[in-house]
Amino acid sequence: MSTEDSPAGFDLDGAWRLDDRVSIRPERFGALLYHFGTRRLSFLKSPALLDVVRGLARHPDARAACAEAGVAAGELPKYRAALAALAASHMIQPRSL
Repeated sequence: MSTEDSPAGFDLDGAWRLDDRVSIRPERFGALLYHFGTRRLSFLKSPALLDVVRGLARHPDARAACAEAGVAAGELPKYRAALAALAASHMIQPRSL
């Protein structure tokens, strides 16, 4: 298991981005993500999580993307877990600065 597979091991201070092979379809509940390489579908269950995912490439780290999306400090563990799941399914990937 890599560190991205574990919510506690997901690096909020690392640089991340949406995989180039992922398509986003916004929905009222959040969004659907489809990975054309793995043919996997993921559900983002909140509009705020969609904002975080869309903001990953614009920010130096995932923590800054969460802050811009309005994620409170007390909610960070929940978002860390969601981002860890997206990393484990290859929807997002580490990015070099």
